[in-house]
Amino acid sequence: MSARIDLGPLQPGDRAPNVVLDAITREGKVALDDFRDQKPVLVGLFRGLHCPFCRRHIAAQAQLDPELRQKGVESLTVVNTPIDRARLYFRYHPMPNLLAAADPERASHRAFGLPNLEFTENETSWPHKVSMADVVSMRIEIPGELPGPMDPLAAAEFLDKKDNYEMTEADQQMAATGHGQLVGQFLLDRQGIVRWSFTEVPEGGRYMFGAPSPQELMSAVSQVAQ
Repeated sequence: MSARIDLGPLQPGDRAPNVVLDAITREGKVALDDFRDQKPVLVGLFRGLHCPFCRRHIAAQAQLDPELRQKGVESLTVVNTPIDRARLYFRYHPMPNLLAAADPERASHRAFGLPNLEFTENETSWPHKVSMADVVSMRIEIPGELPGPMDPLAAAEFLDKKDNYEMTEADQQMAATGHGQLVGQFLLDRQGIVRWSFTEVPEGGRYMFGAPSPQELMSAVSQVAQ
């Protein structure tokens, strides 16, 4: 499996690579080839569970699982968290029918062309480097969860406190090496071809910490499920 981060994220029409990972919510392995020639699959490639924004995106994808399955589409959530830590989290935060896999080495992200963003003191070269000044100039709005627009660092701290999320050593190790890992969701058809995607990569960080609306995602699913 080769990395393609220099080429950017996989685009509609690209064939997705096979990725084999440790399953979190069941025993054994899970591979993208398990779905090939069987069913379309929505693949969510997220940062570790230390990321409060990703925890919310994972929950949002899990909430769509029943509607996805009704249309014959499976869902796979991948997190950059070691398997023991991930299993503990989902034991205390169960999400019915969630199929999740652990990828602490971020092999799947590299294979799908998602860069690991480096935070720098004063240099921005998107999507590989971003200055801390540019980071704190970003504003995140999550109505009902944040009191107002906040920079990503303040928002993450606020949400961690709200969630009572305590960082473990495993979380800290993942944050140290992959805090800037860009993420995305890819909808693959039965042949494993990308038909739709949403990533943090485009437009210089405009979509950083964002997620597609359920309406946009399900509209794409309806086209693949036909």
